[in-house]
Amino acid sequence: MNPQLLLASRSPRRQQLLIQLGLQVAVHPADVPELVRQGEAPADYAARVAYEKARAVQQQTQTPLPVLGADTDVVLDGKILGKPTSRAHGVQMLLDLSARAHQVVSAVAVVHGARVARALSVTDVWFAEISRAQAQSYWDSGEPQDKAGGYAIQGLGAVFVHKIAGSYSGVVGLPLHETAALLRGFDLDVLAGAVRA
Repeated sequence: MNPQLLLASRSPRRQQLLIQLGLQVAVHPADVPELVRQGEAPADYAARVAYEKARAVQQQTQTPLPVLGADTDVVLDGKILGKPTSRAHGVQMLLDLSARAHQVVSAVAVVHGARVARALSVTDVWFAEISRAQAQSYWDSGEPQDKAGGYAIQGLGAVFVHKIAGSYSGVVGLPLHETAALLRGFDLDVLAGAVRA
């Protein structure tokens, strides 16, 4: 089947979530700088980067399809944590998140021609207490090494999550409720092609 949507991301999790909605998706990763501007709030940063990804891919490919860009960030005390740069950094990140609440900000932007639509999801995530040994074992599993905030809620990282308030799929990388609403605005019939597992 022909694709209905171009995903401006190399994230297999985002691709799978869109497929879960019943959509035919083509992937074209965006190559845009992901640098926080001075004084930029996490929500503004995520929204800007999601839009820049979608717009860059639209311009590169000249596609007639809608293009979806997304950005997901883990935020602690108003600061974006990013991805861990080393084992020590990753372990410290988990210890900083231990026994506390943090936010996951997930922004989505869809561009089609001159049209642009955006959505934002903010989810509160509470971690249980994490020992240094647990953080080190988790790092050594390999899972957190390329993950924002140093954990993956859809994987082993779920053992640290005490509770969440908001969008689980937003924490994974793409808030499905908000995304589906955006895509309906572009006449994409979400769920029409969904197949039961």
